[in-house]
Amino acid sequence: MLEEVERWLSSRSWSAADRPLGRLLDAKRQTGRTVSVVLPALDEEATVGAIVAAIRGELMTEAVPLVDELVVLDSGSTDRTAEVAAAAGARVVHRDGILPRIPAVPGKGEVLWRSLLATSGDIICFIDADLREFSSTFVSGIVGPLLTDPDIQFVKAMYDRPLEAGVSGAPGAGASGAGQGGRVTELVARPLLNLHWPQLAGFVQPLGGEYAARRSLLERLPFPVGYGVELGLLVDALHTVGLDALAQVDVGVRKHRHQDGQALGRMAAAIYRTAQLRLARGHLVRPRLTQFDRGENGFVPRTTEVDTEERPPMAEIPEYARRRAA
Repeated sequence: MLEEVERWLSSRSWSAADRPLGRLLDAKRQTGRTVSVVLPALDEEATVGAIVAAIRGELMTEAVPLVDELVVLDSGSTDRTAEVAAAAGARVVHRDGILPRIPAVPGKGEVLWRSLLATSGDIICFIDADLREFSSTFVSGIVGPLLTDPDIQFVKAMYDRPLEAGVSGAPGAGASGAGQGGRVTELVARPLLNLHWPQLAGFVQPLGGEYAARRSLLERLPFPVGYGVELGLLVDALHTVGLDALAQVDVGVRKHRHQDGQALGRMAAAIYRTAQLRLARGHLVRPRLTQFDRGENGFVPRTTEVDTEERPPMAEIPEYARRRAA
């Protein structure tokens, strides 16, 4: 590990307990900064309501007004995600209703990019909508450094991702022990970061979906539309504001819905492609991934496109510029 990274680990890695809520509220009053929380959601009716309720009940009260805006950004759910989220107290916005002149494409990064137009906070906090046993510490922990330290621009959550009892060998990005990332992190993202961006080797959960950043930074970054968004934003943030402006906060334990092995394969391909674009801005000869399913007469190939599209920095979008100037 680089000496620079060892120093960074000692000065930019914290626990959520290092910044009590009282300190955060004092800092928020003094700076006047506003906080928006965004939950990107696709068919998450089983978990989104509890997450919204925890944030509203613990961080959006008269006594604890830490969060100013809570938005669930629905990317085309076919279940009751929107209804459950609204009933729990979130403002629900559909992906296709934001910036309609640019047709939306499927992907988490697409939703996060559009959320910049659907929110108004100076600090934007992203939280995955599939978390179970959710704690509002996920929000207060990663927002904290942005409220108390003006030099911090981008904060990732770090946590343990336990393997559920009785599912040894189960598929999923989260099947791991203490201090480990998911399978895609350990097999793809961490090797890529250590080899090509060694300054980022200190991040415990580089692909985690819980992170917060200043709007002034996010609006300057391109957003990969799909699974590569977390790696892309982290790498681009490093190049834009430098390592000392990045940080991570330990928020405890993260439990979520695991994905199957083929979904992880598609995620890995998109992340590799995102890294490749940042290394060379070149073109894959064949940006597709072939996987196999068992059919009646043997194995059947199934080929899918690898996410390659990226949205430009939101600051370059005229509708966004007009909204911010209004």
